[in-house]
Amino acid sequence: MIGRNIRKTLMELSSQMPVIALVGPRQAGKTTLAKLTFREHAYVSLENLENRNFAHSDPLQFLERHRNSSGIIIDEFQHVPTLISYIQNHVEKQSVKGQFILIASENFLHSSSITQGLSGHMALVTLLPLCISELDKEGLLPNSIEEAVFKGSYPHLYSEFVSPTIFYPNYILTYVERDVRHMSNISDPATFKLFVQLCAGRIGQVLNTTTLAQDCGISIPTAKSWLKLLEDSYVIFQLPAYKSSFGKRAVKSPKIYFYDTGVACSLLGIENPSQAATHYLFGALAESYVISDFIKYHYNRARTPQIYFWKDNHGHEMDCIIVQSTRVCALDIKAGKTISEQYTKGLNYWKALTRENPTTSFVVYMGSEYMPTTAGTILGWKSIDRITTPPSEY
Repeated sequence: MIGRNIRKTLMELSSQMPVIALVGPRQAGKTTLAKLTFREHAYVSLENLENRNFAHSDPLQFLERHRNSSGIIIDEFQHVPTLISYIQNHVEKQSVKGQFILIASENFLHSSSITQGLSGHMALVTLLPLCISELDKEGLLPNSIEEAVFKGSYPHLYSEFVSPTIFYPNYILTYVERDVRHMSNISDPATFKLFVQLCAGRIGQVLNTTTLAQDCGISIPTAKSWLKLLEDSYVIFQLPAYKSSFGKRAVKSPKIYFYDTGVACSLLGIENPSQAATHYLFGALAESYVISDFIKYHYNRARTPQIYFWKDNHGHEMDCIIVQSTRVCALDIKAGKTISEQYTKGLNYWKALTRENPTTSFVVYMGSEYMPTTAGTILGWKSIDRITTPPSEY
């Protein structure tokens, strides 16, 4: 198994809470991680129809039959969310740390019955596909950004050496035909798939729900509900605009990105790294790859990412703003591989506007050099851990 940075966090939380909810997209490695971390726990999957029916019909007996002295891992928990009240009753009577590990391919935070039912008893951990540092440690990180963007970050592609052109079309088809129908009653899967493709065509752009709905031939409320569905199942994320006192004329709508650029490339019909490099959306795809890695960094530490973008009505922009406890980091992301004197233009504007310390401003480009400047630091995409990780942890 490829080593996962989140495992340490998972172990720490399980020593403090009786219930751990491990959520994230399908094929991100949740089941493998849970089985490896909690080797002594019993395991049962609700993907199995017999198990699912048993859990529905007799939840108390289901828990008694499958749970051992160490605890239980319940996979695909979203299929029988009513189990939560029985788990709640159990932990209120007998609170054993790390006893219940609940795995789901949906975001628990959007279910009030679950979050309220286990309030104070449950820690939520989000596992996304592999991050840059995980791939780098295993010697699996692609050499070029084009290959990284095209291949994406799902573990199966690296552990089993499956081709992206085989993996992603099947992944998308399974998602549309199985997960979406479970999560929402969508009567027209073909239109929904078109909607997802249209979202891929808007990657890195400020979201305009009205035009997205019009282009897909659906209502605005339907477009909003489908966007939420894509977010809840970890296909896309909306990057909110940074609110500040200096940005009175700043853009306020969010941008749209994909958690995994391999999914986006497949939806865009990109068939190889060379095609990705020359695609008109390559810059936005590279942005998505970098920004999603910062989200992974925070989720791997069970932190809520405070990540934004900033853009004013005159075209000045910071592609990514990361708010941490002691500082605010501003990033300009460039798709080029050769450092240009124009790279610091945006940082200089940002410094003049905000009077922020240049040590918290960065240009991330697709090369490999590391260059401090008076406006900020220029560094390659493979080294972005330097931005979020304290120097003592390099």
